[in-house]
Amino acid sequence: MGITGYPYVTGDILTAADMNVLVQFDVKTAQTADYTPVLADGYQTLVPMNKATAVNFTIPTNASVAYATGTVLNILNIGAGAVTIKAVTSGTTTVLSAGATAAQPTLAQYKSAACIKTGTDTWYIVGAIA
Repeated sequence: MGITGYPYVTGDILTAADMNVLVQFDVKTAQTADYTPVLADGYQTLVPMNKATAVNFTIPTNASVAYATGTVLNILNIGAGAVTIKAVTSGTTTVLSAGATAAQPTLAQYKSAACIKTGTDTWYIVGAIA
């Protein structure tokens, strides 16, 4: 079951089915190459990454994809290769974490992270990062 029609706008009439789907994730098809999330990835979506070698999850600039402040991008690494979370344009988008490399944290296999947008081009990465 996927999240459809979300986000809602003024005047929408919500049904029980609309509300019940908000408590679950829409699990995307596993990404097997470098991936830059799209606008739809910001709404209760889990993005699995699955590659045997290193792969990148690159957060776009606000000018490319205007996520609302407070948006959360959820990542799960199911592949053997490490997933590096970084900015498409590091001079514009700031990625901050408690990882070994604050601007480019990594996820080992079976680890997950949430990328939380706190400002126009500022993201904090929390979770099982290195």
